[in-house]
This record gives sequence, C-alpha cells and structure tokens, in this order.
Amino acid sequence: MGLGFTIKTIGTLVELLIPYILSHILENVIGRKVSDILLWGGLMVVCAGVACILNVTANRMAAKVSKNFAENMRKDLFIKTLRLSAAQTDKFTIPSLESRITTDTYNVHNFINMMQRMGVRAPILLIGGVGITLFMDAKLSLVMIALLPVIFVTVAFVRARGIPLYTRVQQAVDGMIRVVREDAQGIRVIKALSKTEYEHRRYDDVNKTLVANEVRAGIIMGSVNPLMTVFMNAGSVAVIALGAVFISHGTSKPETVIAFMQYFTQISMAMMAVTRMFVMYTKSSASAKRIEEVLLSEEDISVKSKSEYADKDTSAHIVFDRVTFSYNGRRDNLKDISFKLNRGEHLGIIGATGSGKSTLVKLLLRFYDVVEGNIYINGENIKTIEKPELYAKFGVAQQHDFLYADTIEENIKFGRDISSDDVRRAARIAQADDFISDFADGYNHLLSPHGTNISGGQKQRVLISRALAANPEILILDDSSSALDYKTDSALRKALADNMQNTTVITVAQRVSSVKDCDLIIVLDEGAVIGMGTHDELISSCNEYKEISDSQLGGAFVE
Repeated sequence: MGLGFTIKTIGTLVELLIPYILSHILENVIGRKVSDILLWGGLMVVCAGVACILNVTANRMAAKVSKNFAENMRKDLFIKTLRLSAAQTDKFTIPSLESRITTDTYNVHNFINMMQRMGVRAPILLIGGVGITLFMDAKLSLVMIALLPVIFVTVAFVRARGIPLYTRVQQAVDGMIRVVREDAQGIRVIKALSKTEYEHRRYDDVNKTLVANEVRAGIIMGSVNPLMTVFMNAGSVAVIALGAVFISHGTSKPETVIAFMQYFTQISMAMMAVTRMFVMYTKSSASAKRIEEVLLSEEDISVKSKSEYADKDTSAHIVFDRVTFSYNGRRDNLKDISFKLNRGEHLGIIGATGSGKSTLVKLLLRFYDVVEGNIYINGENIKTIEKPELYAKFGVAQQHDFLYADTIEENIKFGRDISSDDVRRAARIAQADDFISDFADGYNHLLSPHGTNISGGQKQRVLISRALAANPEILILDDSSSALDYKTDSALRKALADNMQNTTVITVAQRVSSVKDCDLIIVLDEGAVIGMGTHDELISSCNEYKEISDSQLGGAFVE
C-alpha cells in the first residue's frame, strides 16, 4: 500500500504539471520557433504518458492490496465466528454473522480500493491545484477557496446522517438473510404444507423493509453529487465571469485563465472524488463497525486456573455437582442438577420438550458456563481444561446435525485423520454399513448438501458413525435416533454395549426404549430432576416416567 501511495503521488504531481506547461506555451512559446513548440508540446505528452502509466500501475497495486486485505479480513472474521461461544452466537444471530462476512466485508473492500486509488490523488489535485492557482492568480483562486467550506459542511452533514441509515440497511439485510435461510432449510415443509404463498409474502415484507431503508439512505447520500455539481458549476461560471472582467481590465492574461480553467477542472474532479469517497466511507464505516463488533468481542468462556477451580477427588468419570444454569439470567433453565457416572456407564436423559435435556449436554460440552455449581471430567473441573483437549474427549451426534456435499466416508471422517477401517467399524456399530454397502459406489457415494438424497434414518446413522469414528472417551447422542425404527434402535444400543465398553455414553431421547437399558436415567421437568435411577427403580418411584413408559410401550417391553 505504501509503495502504491508513492507511485500514485508521483503520477499525480506529474499530472499537475500539464496545465502549467500549457500556460507557459501559450504565454512564452507561441510565436517562437516550431522546435520550441514541439519541445514543450512533447514534454506535455511525456507528462501525460508518465502520469497514465504511474496511475495505472498504482491502481493495479491498489486492486491487489484491497483483494488481499478483504481476503484476510474475511478469513479473520470467519475464524472469529467459529470461535464465538454459543451465547455470543445467539447474541449476534447466524443471519447477521453471514451478512457481516459477505456484504459488510464487500463494502469495506470497496472503500479500501477507492481510498488507494483516490485517497492520494484527489487531495494532491485539490491542494496542489489550489496552490498553483494561488501562485498564478490569487484573485481567481479565492472563488474556489470560498466554495470549499460550503462543500465540506455539506459532506459532513450528509455523512452524519448516512452512517445510521446504512447501519439500518445492514440490519435489514440481516433480516432478509434470516428469512431466506429459514426458507431454504425448510423448503420441503413449506411445500408439503402448501405455504409457498405465505413465505412469498413473508419474504416480500422483509424485502420491502430493506428497499425502504436503502431508498432513504440512497436519497440522502445521492444528494451529494448533485449538490457538488451545482457548487462546482457555480464556481466555474464565477471564474469565467471574473476572468473575463480581469482580462478586459488588463489585470489578467487569457492564457492564465485557460490554464486556470484546466486546474479548476482538475480541482472539480478531485472534489467529486472526495465526495464519492465520503459516501463510500459512510457505507463502509457502518459495515466496519459491525465487523469490529465481532472481531473485538472478548472471549467469554476462557480456561480458568486450577487454583480458582480445584480438582475433585473422585473416581467417577463425569460429575455434575449442584449445577444451575440460566440462558437469560431471569429464569433457571436447569436447577440444582447433581449426578455421577463411572467410565463406561450409560446415562439416559428423558423429559418433555423444553425440560432442559439438550441444555445439560451443552453445559457438559462447555458451550455455556454454569451459573452455579461445577462439572468435572476425570476429577478436573471442565473450566480448567484447554478447549482442544476438552472437545477431543467427545463424540457428538445431534438430531439436526449437518452433512455436506461430499462422499459418505468424508462426511464420517469430517476432516480428521481417521483410517478407512475405523470409518467402517463406526458405521457397523451405528447400523449404517448395510445401507452404505448397498450403494454401487459404497462409502464413496456422494451426498447432496444436507444429505437430502438419503432418508432421515440413514442420515442419523451416518451422523452417529461420525461421532463414533474417533473412538471418543464420551459419546453424546442428543435425540439422534429419533428417526430410527425400534429394531434398528435396539440393534444400535446392543452394538454400543458390545463395542464401546470404555466409552461413557449419554443418550438424550424422547423414547423410553432408547434409555431403558441405561445404568442411570434422569427424568427432567422444567429444568429440575424429578426422577433418577434405573428403569425398574423409576417405574416404581417416578409417576411421570411410568406414564411415559406405559403410553409408549403399553406397560410391557417387546424385545
């Protein structure tokens, strides 16, 4: 960027010489030898050529610099987005983060590009042109100088109005992206329920909101160029009129006025460039603040010292010690949760929708920090475990996890250094090997985005295979077998028991059949434990669990 600025500065200074050389030719060379005219005329051509070459070179460098800048900015923003905590992601929202990575970085990229191309050239033409014209004819220069305060006040006023307007525009973009994202993900449901017209209207509403905000911003910012044109044309008329008066009184020369008009044209172009830069800066500033909010967001889930959160003397693999948590600080989503699991044991968590089942799992993964109490793994408080070390302990399969457009094998590996043998072993345990082998290309079968070319049950088995592939210390199945039939679910549970003896398994489910064989079952209701024990113990001690069991299985189990 510095080298580009230097080249641009030299090119612009050379460009400033051209009208001055023209004035010299008209005043001192005309009427002399033809060779003198050709010499000075050739010098003008050389200056024009050098200015052109240097400006083109600087512009190409500016394009390269702005490209690299935007690439690094998007990369930093994307990495920061991935590292945000769950609470921070909830605060920004996914659609807003998407628009910040796309449209906001694009706005900043455009400004950085223009700033390098015009940020040096325009001020030099403006200041240099005013300086040279002051030297040539101070009286005429005062006409332009008198216009500058009016122009700067206008630009400052429009800029102050523009930043909030463009902030609202980007917020409206967030809203539109949210609707588009929801419709793209739920397109099958929308079609199945014949709600396409409803979604058209919903999109039309957010689109009209965006258009209205863009129109308001466009009217304010679009007024700058016409106003600048009026000011500069008024100045041009004043210069011509005063120049004619001065020439008629013999206080100025025609060649000076001609050169002066060329400088005035350069200064006018510079002023227009400056105003365009201010307009673009206004849009870029609003976007830059949104990017800055993400990049400068402080880490809210950091690794703590063991002096602050001491280890616990326990032989248990996982310990929840009087854990309480709230998403919003007003209502407890989990209240006073305590239990222990030994290595290799199976925990089942069951309860109504919204009872806190998935929240408990998110706390164990430390997606959120507990409000009260502590969670331990192998006696270590999870707040003291480095994040890569903590996450490496887990294999997780969730009901609505994602699959990307690649082979089944790559979706199971998920970018990890896992052998093909381990992939197939995981698939066999997850009851996925049979249907995968039925494909003509087997594990090289290509999945469509989100795995839409396989069934829901097949998708869940691929996701469970992914969770198992790295032989995790702790396996979390968060409602990940809801699409499996009872026979496949039973085979899955048996395979886990036979092949994952050293893995602690946590199963979140709505079906009693998925948790009935667990070593410990927790029944949650509105964030509180209302029952804890084995299946047989809960049948006799927890009415809610018994009602769920009876309603699903008719009071008897069929293996």
